[in-house]
Amino acid sequence: MRLDKFLKVSRIIKRRSVAKEVADQGRIKINGKESKASADVKVGDTLEIRFGQKVLTAKVEKLVETTKKDEAAGMYTIIGEERISE
Repeated sequence: MRLDKFLKVSRIIKRRSVAKEVADQGRIKINGKESKASADVKVGDTLEIRFGQKVLTAKVEKLVETTKKDEAAGMYTIIGEERISE
């Protein structure tokens, strides 16, 4: 599944266009490697997403094409959340 689609379906990022923009700015890493919106996401991958002053680390648990809001959180597990200071 494409990275931007996974972020939207899992509701980590609300809109696919925003997910694509964030990925293309180099603010998302898959397994430690900077990734574009078209990168492939697989079960077991670790995502590192930089939102402003915060870095969210999540592990991909399952991939589904569509999901209900209350089931979306089951697609990933939050490993860590840290603030970064510049």
